[in-house]
Amino acid sequence: MNDSVATVAILGRPNVGKSALFNRLVGRRLAIVDDTAGVTRDRLYAHAEWQGRIFSFVDTGGIDTDVAEHDHIWACTRAQAEIAAKAADLIVFVVDGSDGLNPLDEEVASIIRKMRRPVIFVANKLESERARNGAIAEFAPLGFGPPTAVSAIHGEGTGDLLDLIVAQLPPQEPLPSTDDVLALAVIGRPNVGKSSLVNALIGEERSIVSDVPGTTRDAIDTLFQFHEQKMRLIDTAGVWRKSRAHGDIEYYASLRSYKALERADIVVLVIDSMEGVMAQDRRLAGSALEAGAGLVIVANKWDLARELGDFQQNELIDVIHQQMPFAHFVPVTFLSALTKRKLGGLMPLVMRVHTNRRRRIPTAKVNNLIREATLAHPPPMISGKMARIYYASQVGTAPPRFLFSCNDPDRISSSYRRFLENTIRASDDFEGVPIEMEFRSRREESENNS
Repeated sequence: MNDSVATVAILGRPNVGKSALFNRLVGRRLAIVDDTAGVTRDRLYAHAEWQGRIFSFVDTGGIDTDVAEHDHIWACTRAQAEIAAKAADLIVFVVDGSDGLNPLDEEVASIIRKMRRPVIFVANKLESERARNGAIAEFAPLGFGPPTAVSAIHGEGTGDLLDLIVAQLPPQEPLPSTDDVLALAVIGRPNVGKSSLVNALIGEERSIVSDVPGTTRDAIDTLFQFHEQKMRLIDTAGVWRKSRAHGDIEYYASLRSYKALERADIVVLVIDSMEGVMAQDRRLAGSALEAGAGLVIVANKWDLARELGDFQQNELIDVIHQQMPFAHFVPVTFLSALTKRKLGGLMPLVMRVHTNRRRRIPTAKVNNLIREATLAHPPPMISGKMARIYYASQVGTAPPRFLFSCNDPDRISSSYRRFLENTIRASDDFEGVPIEMEFRSRREESENNS
C-alpha cells in the first residue's frame, strides 16, 4: 500500500480468528468471518485510529504449509501473506489460544522470524482467566514471549493490544492529502478478468489471479497514480446471482462488492467479450449508476472474441447499449487484461468520465437550454393541464444534479424527464455520468427557503 501511514500485518495459520480480530481492531466489519478455513485469501487493508495515531491494518489469508505446495490458491494465499508481512512495519502473529499449540503455528513462526520485523504475539479466543494462564506456558516454545490474550469476538483485551501496537509503531509521518484521490472500483461477474485487469493496471501481483470463479472475496484497496491523478483502486469480489447457489461466503462477498459502489467515484464494469451482456451485468451497471458513480464498461478477452469472428467494435457497442438502454451514455472499451492489448486506452477514458462527473454548466446556459427545449417541445398535457418549467439550474456535481422549478412536478412525465436529460447531454459532455434531476413546485421552494 503506497501510503505514508504505518502498516500492521495480521498473520497466522488458518481459522485462528485473524479476520475477526481485524474487524474488531478497525471497528468495522470489513473482512468476511466464517468458520471455514481459508476464507480470507487476498490482502485486505483498512485504516484505524488509536490514541490519536492513524495507521493501517492488513488482514491476510491463513498460512498452511501442508498444502501450499500442492494447491495453487493456497500457494498464492501464502505468497500474499508474505508480501504483506515484508511490507509491514509491524506483524501481529495470531494463534488460537483455545485450541493450543499447533504444528502449523511453529511453521508460521519460522516464516515470520525470517521477515525481520517487530512482532506482537497474540493468543485469540481466550475468554477466561484460566485459559489465559494456560496459554502463556503452552506457547512459550514459539520463542515470542508470553502472548497477549484477547477475544476478538467479545472484544476482550483488544484495547491493550492496540496500546502495544501504537507503542511499537515507527514515528508518525504526515498523511497524504485525500482531497483529490479518485476512488475507482472494478466490478463484474465472477471469472471475467477483474483481478487480471487490476494487476495489469498497477503492474504487480496485487490480487490473486485464478481461473477458479470466486477467488477474490473481499473488496481490496490499492493506491496508485496515473500521471498527476492519485487513485484508490478497489478490486471487488465477483458478484454471484443467488446466495444459495454458491454458499454464504460468496453471498457476503457480493454484498461487499455492492458496498464498494457507494464509495466509488468511477466504476469499471468488466464483462466477458466471449459471453456478451448477461442479466447480472445489467444489474451491476444499474447499481453503479444509482450510486451516482461514473461508469465505464470494459469488454475483456477481446483477443479471444476476435478469433471467433470478424466483429466490429462499433456494432458490439450498439448491441451492448441496446441491452443496457439505461446506460446508453456509458462508454465501452475493448481490451485483453491478460495480454494488455489495448489496455492503454482505459485510463484516459476513466479520466474523461471523471472530468465529466465534476462538470458544471453556468445557470444562464442551463436556463437558455431548457427554455429553448420546452418551447420547441412543450410538456404533454396531463388531465387537461400542461406542466410549466419556470427555470432550471445545476445545483451540484459528482454526480451532476439539476433542479427544475415548475408548477407541478407530478405533471412532468418520465418520458419528458428523459427528453430533458437528453437535451442536457446533447449540450455538454456528460459521457459515462448519471444525471440527477429534481423537480420542485414554487410552493416547495418557498417552504425550503423559509
